[in-house]
Amino acid sequence: LMGEYFAKAVIIATGANPKKLGLEKEDTLTGRGIHYCAHCDGRFYKDKTVAVVGGGNSAVSDALYLSNLAKKVYLIHRRDTLRATNVYKAPLEKSQNIEFLWNTALTDVVFDQKVIAAEIKNLKTNETSGLALDGVFISIGRSPASELFKDILNIDEYGYIIADETTKTNIDGVYAIG
Repeated sequence: LMGEYFAKAVIIATGANPKKLGLEKEDTLTGRGIHYCAHCDGRFYKDKTVAVVGGGNSAVSDALYLSNLAKKVYLIHRRDTLRATNVYKAPLEKSQNIEFLWNTALTDVVFDQKVIAAEIKNLKTNETSGLALDGVFISIGRSPASELFKDILNIDEYGYIIADETTKTNIDGVYAIG
């Protein structure tokens, strides 16, 4: 709908998009073996083997959720410790089917009618290897969908629209939520 509209208030709720790894086939395989929401798509991997990429609260939460569905969950993290808060430590220690792949990056996904494996690289040794998988969940953060407003509203260094506790932005009558 093109044109000029007048309103007493405008509420911006553009949300955020999952960050991607930048794999060559990532866009093609999204929803076909590569996923960004364990709670949305995890049920398709009951009794299967999956990987979760990331090390923050979202990745650990996704791995724990998937551990109740999948036969095996690999948690692939590029560092040697998690950034996730300590509240996740006990549940992770109790889990019998989560395996940590520290100092590791997922570098490619092997697809033959479905995801069958991932190529991973040890970041300390630069050694690459294959990992048999049925699915990959990427949980490395989100990017705000605020590009449309970058020259109009105040935006922080991460791309989020700056709003106060009442959701007001730097323009009267414009509010940002979410």
